[in-house]
Amino acid sequence: MHKITIAIDGYSSCGKSTLAKQLATELNYTYVDSGAMYRAITLFAIEYGLASKESVNAEGLIDQLGNVNIDLQYNSETQSVTTFLNGKNVEEEIRTMRVSEVVSFVSVIKEVRAKLRSMQQELGKRGGVVMDGRDIGTAVFPHAELKIFMTASPDVRAKRRFDELKAKGKEVSLEEVRKNLVSRDLEDTSRKEDPLIQAEDAVVLDNSDLTPERQLQIALGWVKERVV
Repeated sequence: MHKITIAIDGYSSCGKSTLAKQLATELNYTYVDSGAMYRAITLFAIEYGLASKESVNAEGLIDQLGNVNIDLQYNSETQSVTTFLNGKNVEEEIRTMRVSEVVSFVSVIKEVRAKLRSMQQELGKRGGVVMDGRDIGTAVFPHAELKIFMTASPDVRAKRRFDELKAKGKEVSLEEVRKNLVSRDLEDTSRKEDPLIQAEDAVVLDNSDLTPERQLQIALGWVKERVV
């Protein structure tokens, strides 16, 4: 069966990774979490004193990009991704608010985006890839056979993210999470380099009131229409 490329874009905490993992498992495709890649570079910048929520030393980070190696290992049985930064498992660290507060500022750097885009495009050369992020259908895979643009109401997204962090034992308030999402939405949609926009040929999936099972069935229907 012909394998296609599936690009999933959308706002923060609207379930992009959940759907991408479901599709990868169901279709036996490769799943790539582009957001984890940006978070890993952000963690690198924070640990080397090149970025904080107050400022980012873009020039210093650009000089260090050659020293950044990111590896993503996906387990289809557990539908989980483990992110490695220079050989170290950083999956837990990149999901903290410490990184969330800075990642949007790092992701606007042109050279950072170029480095990760090259890595992502290399992963998708042979098709059979599901990748989620914010510019996958517009910049990384503009010719993807299926582009999905995901959205959900801000309140729903904030509650999902809050519950996720609490389940991991993180001490954070719902209002703090909501403010972070609003800030990230603004940064993502207004940045100069590859802003978050809906691709002209993308199908929209608003999952504010959908279960993960229902959204998967909808997406699989779109895949079926495009697989020859």
